[in-house]
Amino acid sequence: MPFNRLLSVGITLIASAGLLVALAGCGGDSAAERSIALDGPAEVVSVYKANCVSCHGTGLQGRVGPATNLQKVGARMSASDITQQIEQGESSMPAFKDRLTTEEIAGLAEWLASKK
Repeated sequence: MPFNRLLSVGITLIASAGLLVALAGCGGDSAAERSIALDGPAEVVSVYKANCVSCHGTGLQGRVGPATNLQKVGARMSASDITQQIEQGESSMPAFKDRLTTEEIAGLAEWLASKK
């Protein structure tokens, strides 16, 4: 095999390996991180999984842009603010006041407000 061809193959392999390593670190919420994020009362976590996970992720990391990340939502919003957001919706988030009970919304709001 000519040296130039060998060099080209080697560079391609190194670049591919580097890309794989970089991608392995992307979006890297591990199972442990997800279980910690979803640590809470079983009934609240169940409501979250049934209604919120598609946009907010299995580890609260957000799946539809940075605004959907809830990992530290309690540091920027109170339980009252979160309740209002869940009930009324905002921007791309739909209102859930007709889908969830008052108790379910309160449980989610208190649980999320503890995420700091």
